[in-house]
Amino acid sequence: MNIKDNHWLEDGKYTEVKCPKNQQPFGLNLPDTIIIHYTVGSTAKSSADYLARDDVKASAHLVIGRDGSIYQLVPFNIVAWHAGESSYGNRTGFNKYSIGIELDNAGSLTKTGNSFISSFGKAYPESEAVLAKHRNEQSERYWHTFTEVQIQTCFDICNALISKYNIKTILGHEEICPGRKTDPGPAFPLDKLRNDLLNDVRKDSDAQPTNGTVIASLLNIRQSPSASAPLQANPIPKNAAVTILEEKDGWLRVRTEIEGWVKKEFIQPIK
Repeated sequence: MNIKDNHWLEDGKYTEVKCPKNQQPFGLNLPDTIIIHYTVGSTAKSSADYLARDDVKASAHLVIGRDGSIYQLVPFNIVAWHAGESSYGNRTGFNKYSIGIELDNAGSLTKTGNSFISSFGKAYPESEAVLAKHRNEQSERYWHTFTEVQIQTCFDICNALISKYNIKTILGHEEICPGRKTDPGPAFPLDKLRNDLLNDVRKDSDAQPTNGTVIASLLNIRQSPSASAPLQANPIPKNAAVTILEEKDGWLRVRTEIEGWVKKEFIQPIK
């Protein structure tokens, strides 16, 4: 997978869906982030057509179908409207920082007899449903699965974007809008995506951060990477320096005078 100098995917790899409403270029050294979404739509084409409509105040750079087909709406040097009201770490308003990738997927499902029903009323077979716990929730529920070719296509595109642009971060919509959004959800291997692709880049450039600064007013430090895990010690104060030892499921294992787990978005890495 390659990206041309005009910021579109290489010819023959995608179908263009015209989306002239998006015209604002990214700022200097941007984009540097990829945001992964699911569509909660019936097909990739219908979702792409909807996002391209002039009367819809949302859009995305790409929509990836369950068969691996790709629809590109916006060139990668232009801001799309996929993140909405969003924040993570010390940033807000992720549209201006990020490329938005939508995956054709129904999201959460409700089991009814032998079928699994989406929020828009479409029924899916048991083979397309998985019972799993969302990273921002406490209990399991059913989610629409992603296909192998769809996931691989997403990995290939992200790898091409990392090679072409200044991409340093991959996040889920659920991480920049917790409580409001749940995509891409637990059926998508988000942690594997960023660990495989971004860790390789960091190893190649020797840029893996090992130190950081607390940016929350007080940051709980826990015995394991879970919001329900026991506290390791008193909260770490703002601006405290930490050593980053490990990353797992949106958490960082850090050391101050003690060692424990903290939420990743409240640490500003120092490179």
